[in-house]
Order: sequence, then C-alpha cells, then structure tokens
Amino acid sequence: MQAILAVTVPFFALVLAGWLAARRGVLPESAIPGLNAYVLYFALPCMLMRFGMNTPVLDLLNPFLLAVYVLCALVVVGFTIAVSLNTRVGLKDASFGALVAAFPNTGFMGVPLLVALLGPAAAGPVICTILADLFVTSSLCIALSQLQGGAGGARAAAWRAVRGALSNPLPWSIALGAVLSATGLKTSGPLDTALRMLADSATPVALFTIGAVLWRAGQHAHTRTPLADYLPVAAIKLFVHPLLVLLVGAGAQQLGAPLTGFQLLVLTLAAALPSASNVSLLTERYGADSGRVARIILASTVGAFASFSALAWLFGVQPA
Repeated sequence: MQAILAVTVPFFALVLAGWLAARRGVLPESAIPGLNAYVLYFALPCMLMRFGMNTPVLDLLNPFLLAVYVLCALVVVGFTIAVSLNTRVGLKDASFGALVAAFPNTGFMGVPLLVALLGPAAAGPVICTILADLFVTSSLCIALSQLQGGAGGARAAAWRAVRGALSNPLPWSIALGAVLSATGLKTSGPLDTALRMLADSATPVALFTIGAVLWRAGQHAHTRTPLADYLPVAAIKLFVHPLLVLLVGAGAQQLGAPLTGFQLLVLTLAAALPSASNVSLLTERYGADSGRVARIILASTVGAFASFSALAWLFGVQPA
C-alpha cells in the first residue's frame, strides 16, 4: 500500500492544491477557463499523441475492450437514472448524474495516473475508454436529458454532442498518434522537443485545473442538494462501475474474448477513477442542476483517494 500511496498521494494533492488556490483567490476565477483551455487544447493532446504513437493501434482501438467498456457504461447510465428519478430530480438532471456516474476522469487524471502505476502499456486501454466516453456515453446522456422535448429534441441534442466530441482536440490527437504508430513515423528535432515539453506539463497542470474547476462549479451552484440526491451517484461511480467492469470483463474472458488480465485490470481501475470534472461545464450549457453534478464530482474525487488506492492494493499493483 505504501508504494501505491507514493503514487496516488501526489496526484490528489495537486487536485487539492488547485481547489485551495481557487478558493483562497491565489488563482483568480477568471483564470480558470484559460488554464482549462491550455490543458485541453495544448498539453493533453500532446501527451495523448505521444502515448498513441508509441502504442500499437490495436491497443488503442481494441474492439473487445471497447465492447466490454461501452456495455458497462450503458448499464451504469440506465441504473443511475432509474435510482435517481424522484420528485426533485427529473430526467434531465438524472441523465447528467448518470453521465458523471459512467464517465471517469480518464483524460485529465486517468492516463498519467494509470501509466505511473502500471507502466506505459496501460495507455492503450485507457485511451480506448476516453474515445468510448466522448462519443457514446456523453452523446447518450445528453440525448436522454432532452427527451422531455420529444424525440426530435433528443436526436438534435445527440447530434450536437457528437459534433462537440468531433470538435474536441483529444480524439484528433489520439487519431494522429494512431497514424504515427501505424506508419512507424516519429517526431524529431525541435518539434519533438516542443511536443514533449507540452506533454510533460499536462499532468501537473491538469490535476491543478481539476481542483480549480471543482471549486468554480461549487461557486456557481445556486441550489442546495440533499445528500440522498448525490452521494448514491458518487458511490455508483466509485464502487458499482468498477465492479461491473470487472465482472463483465471476467465473463467475456470466460466466453473466449481475447482480453488479457492486464487489460481488464486497467479497465477496472479506469472505471474506479472519480467523475470527469469537465462534465460540470456541460451541465451549465444544457441548463441542468449544476449544483448536484458539482457535488457528485467533488464527492467522487474526495472518495476516490481512498477507494482507488485500496482497489489498486487489492489487485496487488506494484508500481515500478
């Protein structure tokens, strides 16, 4: 456990540092969108591209891995909506709650954390989950949130979500990395140095930004949310989602699917990550209860320090 904590403590400490910096005013609120943009459009794409070009294409786009992960995401979405609907939480808010229950923070946190714990081979399976969540999980939940406007409104919302995913630089950086991997081409010279410098900045700045975004989301929440409306969803994210991935993946292995034990370990730990912090921005854009979603994300991020570390220890992970 000490070796695992030696990896996880610095990651979560940087998230706390970002939250404290924003809360104390050291980081102005007006600077948070710029910090987020730097990570999303510059640092993180360079990191994903570099991982992609050093990873076999079939590891980046493994159909069996994608099938297991997407199936589990669909089950988590349906289950979370079913247990969330009540007189206070309508379909729109339940759908965005389901999104944070099924969408782990793989981009900003998961890739660097799992690579630090398990080595560079973990990058491929984690990148698979990013693509699945950007295109399938997000589009589905946004469409479901608009069902009250009719099927036409849901289809339009789903199409906007897909277009939003296509305008996101992360899939394109992954695609570029896959092309470089398939062709054997490598970056070199000053270009490679600049890309490496940006990639190296991704992890600390992304973690710091998560904390700042969480603080900002809490500040812009205008409603009080009962514990019963958000803690169960955080528990689904941290416990139900990884358990489901583990069981479905093990079942797929028994049926003969070519999933290795290492790939299933990476998938399970990816599912055990806290909720994606940037979903709070989507919630504001679509007019859902941002306060509830912010509290789910915050609760899952705080809880994941213990639950994720414990799960890695139970799996016998030995960081290099």
